[in-house]
Amino acid sequence: MARATYHHGNLHEALIEAGLALTRSGGPGALVLRDVTRQVGVSPNAAYRHFADRESLLAAVAVAIQDRMSDRMESCAGPGRAEESGARARLTAVGLGYVDFAIAEPGWFEVAFAGAGALQHADARTPAPLARLVEALDGLVAAGELDPAARPGAEWPCWSAVHGFALLALTGPLRDLPAETVRAAAHRTVEAVITGLLA
Repeated sequence: MARATYHHGNLHEALIEAGLALTRSGGPGALVLRDVTRQVGVSPNAAYRHFADRESLLAAVAVAIQDRMSDRMESCAGPGRAEESGARARLTAVGLGYVDFAIAEPGWFEVAFAGAGALQHADARTPAPLARLVEALDGLVAAGELDPAARPGAEWPCWSAVHGFALLALTGPLRDLPAETVRAAAHRTVEAVITGLLA
């Protein structure tokens, strides 16, 4: 089949999309600049007009993945799910959405936080998954469920718990267990962290 050649549109976004396609199953190691440009149909030199090097492209792909992860977290906590009503239940859903994304997209999950560049945004915005978690925690304060004095820094134990659980599910002792067992363990983990936070 003849290779499609890139002629128009936004090359910057096309390179990111190609990076997403390559890393979805292959993780960060699959992001090879020559392969990305070949997929888009441009010369490797064309990529350097948009990205200084492979690491800067990888960081841009990571940001795109973080946005997708945040969308998954929001959909788990979104309207239309009666069981996810209330500030505590919203935080639970956000945590479970994080784990769900990691398990469903292991290649992307690895890329999302690969290297320092993945968390350094040119526009200085907070990484999307962290922003979603912060919103849910602030919602607990607004609902009167979390003491405002306990709010500063609460995102770090919460994030550590779901990120660590995701790693155990992907590469640790949970990886060979049935999906329903892993999901139940994830729910227990998230609930334990929230209960500790609210104690």
